[in-house]
Amino acid sequence: MLKIGLTGGIATGKSTVSRLFRKKGIPIIDADLIARTVVEPGGKAIEGVKAAFPKCFDGDVLNRPALGREIFHDETKRQHLNQLMHPAIREEMKEQMRAYEASGESVVIFDIPLLFEGTMLDLVDYSVVVYCREEIQLMRLMERNGLTKEEALARIHSQIPIEEKKHQADFLVNNNGSLGDLPPQIDRLVEQFKAIEKEGE
Repeated sequence: MLKIGLTGGIATGKSTVSRLFRKKGIPIIDADLIARTVVEPGGKAIEGVKAAFPKCFDGDVLNRPALGREIFHDETKRQHLNQLMHPAIREEMKEQMRAYEASGESVVIFDIPLLFEGTMLDLVDYSVVVYCREEIQLMRLMERNGLTKEEALARIHSQIPIEEKKHQADFLVNNNGSLGDLPPQIDRLVEQFKAIEKEGE
């Protein structure tokens, strides 16, 4: 089974590309979605997170804005939260991957926003980066989130620069243009993935 890591920068269009892959019938394992489910009641990480950040819970329900405020300006707390959550997220991702493999899927995509920044790169065989130039990224982020230029730049610069990710990528999706430019690129990538998977059989 071929395991592809999909990433990009904030507002480069990764979510759109993820939806296009899903439309082509490629299963998506979504790291952000899993990060939410592991801290829901009964989730794999809730006990540890609750013990470390008790003020951020209303009963068994995590108050996300409160947790965000707690860790936003405190690197030590943010790292501690990651240490509590990452093993649970990895375990859930692997479980989903094994389930797809058992059902006969030949390619699966791990949608991981911080693929290069985090600890998940070893889960995938190849990486796909959704790329656009920083000035386009900045404009899209300001429009999408209603941010000032300074606020948008702060968010962009909290990640590895998109130019650096571009050079680390095994495959690139160019999103400098319009939405209509994306489907043909996705079609080509799906064909490439299937060819690589067949070669490995």
